[in-house]
Amino acid sequence: DIPEYVADGAAALGVTGLDQTRESDVELVDLLDLEFGECRLVLAAPEEGGVTAPEELSGGTVATEFPRVTERYFEEVGVAPDVIEVSGATELTPNVDIADAIVDITSTGTTLRMNRLEVVDEVLESSVRLFAHPDVADDPKVGQVRTAFRSVLDAEGKRYLMMNVPEEALDDVRDVIPGMGGPTVMDVAGEDDGDLAVHVVVDEREVFEVIPELKAAGASDVLVTEIERLVE
Repeated sequence: DIPEYVADGAAALGVTGLDQTRESDVELVDLLDLEFGECRLVLAAPEEGGVTAPEELSGGTVATEFPRVTERYFEEVGVAPDVIEVSGATELTPNVDIADAIVDITSTGTTLRMNRLEVVDEVLESSVRLFAHPDVADDPKVGQVRTAFRSVLDAEGKRYLMMNVPEEALDDVRDVIPGMGGPTVMDVAGEDDGDLAVHVVVDEREVFEVIPELKAAGASDVLVTEIERLVE
């Protein structure tokens, strides 16, 4: 119901799947892919049924919980099967002679294989998104919400490194830092021996590969911290 709530103005923003929004057939602004809940809406048919292309379903029957998306898909293909809406257990319908094929959500394909169905075509790639009502999509407060979500996504998989580096070793340390950009370099307060404080953001996967190289280049007191939010 989230797409309808946002479209009707009951809520300014909504977090829901792209598949649900497309099926609701409402006009919303897709602000941000939240990068979870990934799945595919696919056309699938019995393995031994002989259907290898959507065009072969002209005059056939397709069962789905997504009739609007399915009808638009077949309009683009150029055929018009009978699309019947079901409210669950879509994958069973070909096995009980209710449908020749189905359009259904799949993530791993396990349920399709268990029911001896195979993917004929991909209808839609979906994930959970942040949607806005068109009238408020450009509102600064909505922009702030989007930035807050985006900052969490951008921080995922990143680590913040802080280290002390002798001034004469700075160029060598820079050469081994795989970060997002050039490191931040500052004087160490109260130190007169030329040591510098170097801060940099790196991918989590590279942390324990790069630390020995940093130490070999002259860095010391390397501190690794998580990043909650990152605004690029």
